[in-house]
Amino acid sequence: MTRGSLSRRDVLKGAIALGGGGLVIAAGGGAVVAQSSRLASKNTPAPYTSMFRRPPVLMPYEEGVDDQGPFQRYRLTQKAGQASIVPGLTTTIAGYNGIFPGPTIRVPRGTRSEVRIKNSLTLNRINGQPFSTVTHLHGSASLPQYDGYANDHTHPGECKTYRYPNWQPARTLWYHDHNHRTTAANAYAGLAGQYHLTDGYEAAQLPQGQYDVPIVVSDIAFKADGSVAFDDEDHAGFMGDVILVNGVPWPKMRVRPRVYRFRFLVSSISRSYRFKLSTGDPFHVVATDGGMVPKVAAVESFRQAPAERYEVLIDFRKYRAGQKIELRNLSNKNNEDFRNTDKVMQFEVVADSGTPDTYVIPSTLDTGPVPWANRGALDVMKLKPEMATARRTVRVERKHGLWTVNGETWDDVEKSDFTRVLGNPKPYDIEIWDLVNESGGWFHPVHVHLVDGRLLSRNNTAGRKPYAWENGPKDVFYLGENETASVLMQFTTGDGNDGGRYMLHCHNLVHEDSDMMIQFAVGDMANNDPIHADPAYPDASAELPVTYAPSYPLGS
Repeated sequence: MTRGSLSRRDVLKGAIALGGGGLVIAAGGGAVVAQSSRLASKNTPAPYTSMFRRPPVLMPYEEGVDDQGPFQRYRLTQKAGQASIVPGLTTTIAGYNGIFPGPTIRVPRGTRSEVRIKNSLTLNRINGQPFSTVTHLHGSASLPQYDGYANDHTHPGECKTYRYPNWQPARTLWYHDHNHRTTAANAYAGLAGQYHLTDGYEAAQLPQGQYDVPIVVSDIAFKADGSVAFDDEDHAGFMGDVILVNGVPWPKMRVRPRVYRFRFLVSSISRSYRFKLSTGDPFHVVATDGGMVPKVAAVESFRQAPAERYEVLIDFRKYRAGQKIELRNLSNKNNEDFRNTDKVMQFEVVADSGTPDTYVIPSTLDTGPVPWANRGALDVMKLKPEMATARRTVRVERKHGLWTVNGETWDDVEKSDFTRVLGNPKPYDIEIWDLVNESGGWFHPVHVHLVDGRLLSRNNTAGRKPYAWENGPKDVFYLGENETASVLMQFTTGDGNDGGRYMLHCHNLVHEDSDMMIQFAVGDMANNDPIHADPAYPDASAELPVTYAPSYPLGS
C-alpha cells in the first residue's frame, strides 16, 4: 500500500489501537484521529475552574550596542518538565525551559537578537524517537540558516544560536519546533511560545502592559495517568478533547472594565477555531500575522487556523462587576468536536478602583515608514496586482496517498539534494501566488516563510473578497474545502540578507510531516546554505541560569 494511504481495515485497526477512546474520522481520502481523554472523572478538568496565567517574559542575559547597533542575547533550553494541567496528576511535557507555552520574548524593533537554544531532551515519549529539534521563528525575515529549515537538526546534547534581525514592523511572532517528520509530535509535546516585536507606532496606538495579553490556544488529549495521548499513524491529523489556553484547560480570567488587547495564536497541530463572545459583542481586529491592519474591523466571530495570529481588542467597560463572558468556539468544517470543545475560556469582570479607561478604539492604524524603502521595498498592504511580474499556482492536495504541493513533497526536495524549488524570484520582486485547495474533506493552512502577503481575494473566479478579519499582512492562509486564496507578495529580504532557500508548507503539522512541504528560493539559491552555513554544535555544559520579568497576579 502506498505510504500515507488508508484502507477501511486500517481505520478499524486505528480505532482498536485507541482502545475505544478515539475516533478515526474518514475524510477526503484520509482520516483524522480524534481522541477523547481516558481520565477518571476525578482527574477530568472542568471548564472555568482553573485560573488564567500568562507565560513568563524572558529577560536577556546580555544586551548592549556594538558596531552593528543594539542587540539582546537570550538563552532557552529544550527540556522535559512536569506540568499540572489536570486535577491530581502531573503531565510530562517537552518545553522551552521546561514549560508550555515557552516564555514570551519581547524585542524592540531594530534590536538584533541572538537566542541560544540547547537541546537537553533525549527521547520523545510520544513517538519513541530521539528528540532532535529545529526552531523556527515564525513570522521573521531571517536568513535561511536561522529560519528553522526542516533538516537543520539540533540533536540531543547539541546547541544552536539563532540570529534574528527584527527589522520588520511590530507583530506577534511565535517560535516552535520544525524538525522534519517529528514537527507535529514535538510541537504537541510543548515546543511553542510567543515572540513579540514591538515599536513606537504599536505602543502609541494599542494597549500595553497588563492590558496586552498573549493567548496561546491548543487542544490535547490525555491518557488515564495524565500523560499526553497522541496518534498520527494515519498521517492525516490529530484533535484532542481538552482545550488549553496558555497551557491551562478552559481558564477563568479576571478582567477590569477596560479595553484589552489579546494576541491570539493557535498552536494546535490540526484543529481550527471560530471564536465568538457569549454576549455577541464584537472583536476589534487590530493586527494579523504580520502586524497592524490599516483599517480596524469589528467582527462578531473570526476563524483561525493553526499558526495564524490575530490581535483583537475586547471592550469590557460596558460590563458590570461580577459579570461573566465566555469566549466560545463555534468550530469549522473538517474539525471533530467533543462535549466541551465549544468552550475556550471565561472572563470575569472585577471592580477597578483606578482612573476610568478613556482609550478610544481606533478606526485606522499607522505602521510607520516602510523598512528598506530605499532598496525598493513597499508597504505590503499597498501592493497592487499590476505590480506583479509573475503569477504562480500552489496546489495542495492528497495525491496517491501522499500530502503534496503541486504534486511534489519534501521527499522530492531531499532527493534533489535540496535544489528543487517552486520558483526563484529576485529580492524585491512582486508576485501573485494562487493557493488552491481543490480537495473535499480537508482544510489546509498554508504558510509561506520569509514574507508577508496581502490577500487579494478568495475563490477569485467568483470575485469573493477576503474576510473582514484578514485585511492585514499575513503569512498563513486558511484554505477551506475547495477554496483558493490569491496572495500578493514582495520578496523583501532586508539589509545583509542576500536570499537563499525557504520553505512553504501546510501548517496542519501532521500534513507537513507527511510530506506537504516544498521550497522556493529568493536570489541566488546557493546563498546562506540553510543546513551547513551555521549548524548546531555539541554542548555538554551545565544549564545556564535565566531570569524572567515580574509577573502579573495569577488569573489576570
